[in-house]
Amino acid sequence: MMEEIKELEEVLELLNTKQYTKLRQYLAELNDADIAGLLEELEEEEMLKVFRILPKDLAADVFSYLDMDNQQKIITSLSDKEATNIINNLMADDAADLLEEMPANIVKKLLTNASPDVRRDINHLLRYPEDSAGSIMTVEYVDLKENLTVNQAIERIRKVGLDSETINICYVLDAQRRLVGTVALRYLLLMDGDEIIGDIMHENVISINTLMDQEEVARQFKKYDFTAMPVVDNENRLVGIITVDDIVDIIEEETTEDMEKMAAIVPSDKPYMKTGVFETFKKRIPWLLLLMVSATFTGAIISSFEDALSVCAVLVAYIPMLMDTGGNAGSQASVTVIRGLSLNEIEYRDVPKVVFKEIRVALICGITLSAANFVKLLLLDKVGVLVAASVCLTLVAAVVIAMIIGCLLPILAKRLGFDPAVMASPFITTIVDAMSLLVYFRVASAILGLS
Repeated sequence: MMEEIKELEEVLELLNTKQYTKLRQYLAELNDADIAGLLEELEEEEMLKVFRILPKDLAADVFSYLDMDNQQKIITSLSDKEATNIINNLMADDAADLLEEMPANIVKKLLTNASPDVRRDINHLLRYPEDSAGSIMTVEYVDLKENLTVNQAIERIRKVGLDSETINICYVLDAQRRLVGTVALRYLLLMDGDEIIGDIMHENVISINTLMDQEEVARQFKKYDFTAMPVVDNENRLVGIITVDDIVDIIEEETTEDMEKMAAIVPSDKPYMKTGVFETFKKRIPWLLLLMVSATFTGAIISSFEDALSVCAVLVAYIPMLMDTGGNAGSQASVTVIRGLSLNEIEYRDVPKVVFKEIRVALICGITLSAANFVKLLLLDKVGVLVAASVCLTLVAAVVIAMIIGCLLPILAKRLGFDPAVMASPFITTIVDAMSLLVYFRVASAILGLS
């Protein structure tokens, strides 16, 4: 942290004293990501000045590390020639992500001025569905024909390697551009120069379809522990690759989305500090309205037992405790199951096992909570044994019901094609509250003889 502050102070000092040559030399010695971090700490005017000072080959690399808002500020401030240079030097997937967020008139101008190859690659990426493998892949990779010799393959890598996302793994294609194998660069360097690629390639290739959802793509990376994976169309033709740096971004995006859904918020693709008040309001109000309306059932249940409550008013004091405990138990079960579903640890056929396990856990938790609560009710609250029994029996039932609902709803949601995260805490809590009250009043009426 101290080093970052020192670097920022050095940049500001050189900028304010107009030592631009020295500033350019200083920045050229830093890591691309660190330069982007420094730029984002500057005021907009200073950021634009420093970015223009960067060497052209470095500017595009730094640009790819900036957040989307700062990328838009920079690209709109540059001349057509400068902006085109940035677009031409970006990896195609980064350029496509940028253009997806830009106003249509700017996109048209940038694509018009971009080189034909870049324009083709960007348009190729933009036509795939959002959040699919095709939309996040890059088309900068090293492909080799299976009839090349090792020496010819190495020569090709020298020609195209600088413009490729990675050269560690090369992809072997047949005459119809179908993916038939892979070969590692280090393996090529160790082989005899006259060997044929088709004879030494690894034929068992794990690939991803262009239409695969990005969340499933992330699971494939985790499963196989790769740093890059090829993307193929329905005819097994190679169209791009996805690298692990893209997967890190996807995991962050998907985790944020799940957290927002679990908190009953419509997911947003903007950072918190970049989201306006009214936009935040629109993301939160739909679920709040739905949950408020559904919570009226709780009020209706209480109203229907108004006569019983008037006879034994002490019962009212324990309603919040029962509802909160049931809600918390349901949330614990739902979050655990949602996590299991996201990691493919739980499937629909596991429902009986999951329910049986949650019932056993719920009984142990419920009995433990009830035992502690029973002692508290008798010794501290000084209530009668029958009232304490009503509360504690309801507590056991509430915890069991909550955990069953909490584990079932996410699994059923996924089975029906919905995101399991939608069935998290707020939604489950509302259902459990109503169920807990019904059980409470039924148990109390039976034990205390209320009518």
